[in-house]
Amino acid sequence: MKEAARSSSAERIFEVADLDHLQFYGRHDQNLTALETLLPVVVRVDGDRLHVSGESEAVTRAGHVIDQMLAAVRRGTQLTPDDVRLAAKATQDDRAATIPSTLFTTPRGKEIRPKSEGQRAFVASIEARGLTIGTGPAGTGKTFLAVVMAVRALRHREVARVILTRPAVEAGEKLGFLPGDVKEKVDPYLRPLYDALGELLDDQVVGRYLERGIIEVAPLAYMRGRTLADAFIILDEAQNATREQLKMFLTRLGSGSRMVVTGDPTQIDLPAGARSGLLDAHRLFDEVEEIGIIELGTADVVRPSLVGKIIEAYARLSQEHHP
Repeated sequence: MKEAARSSSAERIFEVADLDHLQFYGRHDQNLTALETLLPVVVRVDGDRLHVSGESEAVTRAGHVIDQMLAAVRRGTQLTPDDVRLAAKATQDDRAATIPSTLFTTPRGKEIRPKSEGQRAFVASIEARGLTIGTGPAGTGKTFLAVVMAVRALRHREVARVILTRPAVEAGEKLGFLPGDVKEKVDPYLRPLYDALGELLDDQVVGRYLERGIIEVAPLAYMRGRTLADAFIILDEAQNATREQLKMFLTRLGSGSRMVVTGDPTQIDLPAGARSGLLDAHRLFDEVEEIGIIELGTADVVRPSLVGKIIEAYARLSQEHHP
C-alpha cells in the first residue's frame, strides 16, 4: 500500500524568473493560497522556481491552472485569488482551466474580470446577444458588470450612448410631489447606478458624459414613447417593474442597440396586486435565441462570504413559507 501511494505522488516545477512576482503570487502569496485551498496540492516557492507536489491527478490539474496563470501574467494581467479559484474550479468540473480576459481597467488601475462561472456566462451573453436578462441575489455583480459592459461598449465605439434606468418604486413613478428639480427628485433611486459609473470613470468624465447626454440616468417612466437606437440600455432592479412597464421598456429597443435587464425576484417591492414582469421572463423568452437568460446564485456572490450565508438563510425561510 505504501509503495502504491508513493508511485501515485508527483511533483512539477515551474520557472518564474521572468515574471513580476507580485502580479503572479499576489500579496502575501494569496494566489497560491487560493490554489492550495481548492486543489489538494502543496505549493512551495524556491527562489525563481515554483514546486507543486501531491497526488498525480491533483498536480496535473494544478499544472493546468498555473499554466494559465503564467500566460495571464505574461500578457500583463494582475492576478487575483478569484481568477485562480475560477480556473481551479473548472478543472474540478473537468473543464479547461482558463482565466478570463480583463473587461475594463479603472482609472485607479483595477482590472475588472468575471469572478465566477455565473458572472462569466452573464458577460458572454451580453457580448453575444441583443438582450440579456440576468437574475440573482444581491452581491452577484449583476448591476456592476452590466455597467462595465456598457462603458466598455461606449469606449470601443460600439454604441453612441449609454442609458441607465431603474423603477422609482418608492415614489410610485410619480415624482412631481417631491421637492427639487427632476434630477434632485430621482437621484436617490438612481444612486447605485451613479456609484457604478464612479468606480469606472473619473468624476470629471462622468460629469461631462452626463452633461452631453452620452450617458443618461433616468427613472423607468421616462423611457415611455422613445425608440432607443445605437445605445447600450440597462434596466436595473427590474423585479420592481410591472408587466406593462417591462413590456414598454423592452419594446424601446432600436437599431444598433443592446439591452441588459437585471433584477432579484426575491426582492419585489411592488404594491399588493401588482405582478412583477420579471417573473414572466423565463416563460416568455426561454426559446428566443436572441435573448439570453442567466440565473446567478449564491455561488456567484462576490461580497464577503457572510453575505452569501445570509442569502442562503433567507432562501431557506422562503422555502419554508412556500414549499
